[in-house]
Amino acid sequence: MSVQYLSQKVGEIDVFYREAGPKDAPVILLLHGYPTSSHMFRDLIPRLEHSFRLIAPDLPGFGLTQAPPRGQFAFTFDNLSKVVDDFTQAIGLSRYAIYVFDYGAPTGFRLGAAHPERVTAIISQNGNAYLEGLSTAWSPYQKYWADGTQESRDACRAALTPEATRFQYLEGADSSRVSPDGYNLDIAYLARPGMDEIQLDLIYDYRTNVALYPAWQQYFRDHQPPLLAVWGRNDIYFLPPGAAAFARDIPAAEIQFVESGHFALETHAMEIADRIAVFLGVALKDD
Repeated sequence: MSVQYLSQKVGEIDVFYREAGPKDAPVILLLHGYPTSSHMFRDLIPRLEHSFRLIAPDLPGFGLTQAPPRGQFAFTFDNLSKVVDDFTQAIGLSRYAIYVFDYGAPTGFRLGAAHPERVTAIISQNGNAYLEGLSTAWSPYQKYWADGTQESRDACRAALTPEATRFQYLEGADSSRVSPDGYNLDIAYLARPGMDEIQLDLIYDYRTNVALYPAWQQYFRDHQPPLLAVWGRNDIYFLPPGAAAFARDIPAAEIQFVESGHFALETHAMEIADRIAVFLGVALKDD
C-alpha cells in the first residue's frame, strides 16, 4: 500500500489528508462523517488504489486537520464545504467522484450543487439527502434545531460520550468484525478540550442540511450524476428509505445494501470496494 500522509494549507486551516493511487487515475474524494476522520477509509483505500487516485481529507473539527479555535472559525457545514472546495483547488483537482458518508454527505452535496461540472459520480454510503432517511434517533437534535435552547443543546451531549461512539459502530453490525481501533480513536479525538462545543455547533447547524434537501434533490434531477447508494441496511440513524429515495430523482441510480450498520466500511470494505470499482468502471468510461 502506498498511502501518503500529507497536509495542505487552506487559508487558516491546515488540512490533513491521505492520498494513494496513480496521479493520472480518476479521482475519488473520500469525505468522512461524524465522529470519525479519514482513518475510516483505511481498509477501503488499499482495495481501490491501483485503479483510482484516492484523496481523503480530515474535515475541520475532526482528526488531524488544524483549524482556528471556536470563536475564530465558525464550525458550520457551509464552512466545512468551503474548506473542502478550496482544498480541492489547492491540490489541483478539477474533476472527481465523491464518496460521502454521514457528515460527508452534506459537505459533498454542497460541492456537487455548486460545481456540478466537477463531480463525475457520487457514492453515498449512508449519506442522506431525504427526509425519509431520518430516523427517530434524530428527535433530540430536531428539538434543538426548533428551539435553540441551552437545555436542548445540553440534551445532545449524550451523543458525544464514549458509550454513544461505540454504539454507533456496533449497532446493527457483526461486532466481531468491528475493530476497536476505529471507535477508540474517535473517542480520543472527541475528548480533546473544546471539542464538545464544536460538535454541538455542528449538530445545531445540521438543520441547514435538512433545509437544503430540496435544492440537492433538484441538483440530482437537473444533472443526473451517476450515483451508487451502498448502505448499511441496519443503520438506525439513516434508514434504508433514504437510500431508495435517490432513485426518485436519479432513475439510473444503483441502490444496494450490505448487512451492517452505520459504519458499514468497518465490516464490508471489500464488498463495498468491489461495488465501487464496477460502478465507476461504467460511470467513468467516457469521462
